[in-house]
Amino acid sequence: MARYIFVTGGVVSSLGKGLSSASLAYLLKSQGYKVRLRKMDPYLNVDPGTMSPFQHGEVFVTEDGAETDLDLGHYERFTNVSCKKTDNITTGKIYSDVIKKERKGLYEGKTVQVIPHITNRIKEFIKNDIKKEDFVICEIGGTVGDIESLPFLEAIRQFSNEEGFKKSLFVHLTLVPYLKSSDEIKTKPTQHSVKELRSIGIQPNIIICRCERSIEISQRRKISQFCNVSIDNVIETVDVKTIYEAPISFYREKLDKQVLKFFNLLPRKKVNLNPWKKITKIISTKKNSIDIAIIGKYVNLKDAYKSLDEALTHGGINNNVKVNLIRIESDELKIENTRKELKNISGVLIPGGFGKRGTEGKISAIKFARLNNIPFLGICFGMQMAVIEFARNVLKIKNAGSTEFNKKCFPVIGLMNEWIKDGKLLKGTRDELGGTMRLGSYAANLRHNSIIKNIYKSSVISERHRHRYEVNISLMSKFENKGMIFSGLSPDKKLPEIIELKKHKWFIGVQFHPEFKSRPLFPHPLFSSFIKASKYK
Repeated sequence: MARYIFVTGGVVSSLGKGLSSASLAYLLKSQGYKVRLRKMDPYLNVDPGTMSPFQHGEVFVTEDGAETDLDLGHYERFTNVSCKKTDNITTGKIYSDVIKKERKGLYEGKTVQVIPHITNRIKEFIKNDIKKEDFVICEIGGTVGDIESLPFLEAIRQFSNEEGFKKSLFVHLTLVPYLKSSDEIKTKPTQHSVKELRSIGIQPNIIICRCERSIEISQRRKISQFCNVSIDNVIETVDVKTIYEAPISFYREKLDKQVLKFFNLLPRKKVNLNPWKKITKIISTKKNSIDIAIIGKYVNLKDAYKSLDEALTHGGINNNVKVNLIRIESDELKIENTRKELKNISGVLIPGGFGKRGTEGKISAIKFARLNNIPFLGICFGMQMAVIEFARNVLKIKNAGSTEFNKKCFPVIGLMNEWIKDGKLLKGTRDELGGTMRLGSYAANLRHNSIIKNIYKSSVISERHRHRYEVNISLMSKFENKGMIFSGLSPDKKLPEIIELKKHKWFIGVQFHPEFKSRPLFPHPLFSSFIKASKYK
């Protein structure tokens, strides 16, 4: 029997609902229960795939090819449970589904309204694709009081009433600010946030208080009294040095114990927090650190490369070294200042991306890493830039480029079917532009005696993709004759998946996004190998 936990947020956004949900899920899973995590986003986009990273942060891709909110990355990293398309929904998708049904006449002439039609569709999402899960944790995006979140809040209120109050639990995460000028912790914002929640019919069972410093017992009593919550269910989460301290913090506060108590359940297994303590110790240490340069267009936005940042940290954990991320804006990287910017760097990474802006800076950095034997990892767009750099400077194809941003170039990168054949440029149709995006898990065959096969310890791998443009396979022999090996190909041998250099310490480009499958307790082998090579630069 599934039990449902709804996580809401109040006072301000970005308090850490996703991390709180993921940490709770880990603790419950560690105690022998099967968990599922879901995210409901209040924006009108159908999914975040078309949103700028400046607006939304990274787009996380699931195994089955959904473009989702970055919180699903937290869910997977903490629980090691892969999310699905059915685990993320937006207001845009909800309304789109309802309107499609209305256009087909499936509502039999009834007036289509927010209640019951929109709320019913939300409730369908909550219960959909649930099989043997013991707990389904649903995070509601946005902040209580915002008009955008109201249909979701109304839906979970109805859901609790219909399914039975003992089958659903409400967790409310709020900010308890500390005012330095008066040296006081203020509970009033939490009181008002809970009042707002109760005004629409939801009484939180547990309140998680995000704060800079520990909350005194008198302040907890005040929150308990004014918010109608047992003092044992007023949980504090003090700012931590690393997000991987969160499970330790919540366990110390007995969040999982209070959840199980609410549902009249007992732990089936003992929680082992030693791996998280080890991780925290490695990340917090000042010794044995290396500098890795991330060169991209969105480096100044913290969440733009969230999974990538975490995967590099995981690689450091596996090598017992702290990884310092040196963020370099590719727009500002010129040929004349590349050596200065990368002088003391241990490794260079070019992440995924779209569009022309910043490409020349990335190509300059790749050339510097190639010529100076600096470990290099190119991911998706980063791999494509490495292929272009090699084509220009080694194969001497001066106008080598990608048709994504230069239709008149020699296309070493292009849409599928957009290659040179018999001296002519073959272009994909307009329909193919929207249909050639590769999303989700695809297999690749690895070449015998290659560096990449030695890293994966396997001949066949499966990794997640998110891209439309591909490397021109017809040029493979020319590249390989000059030392760039196509060491991973799609099963039909038509799409290059991995490139590496023969005469280089560690130079690898991959068409996929390995960061989506890296976990703090199970670091991805590619990042572990990259950090190891950079560690001994």
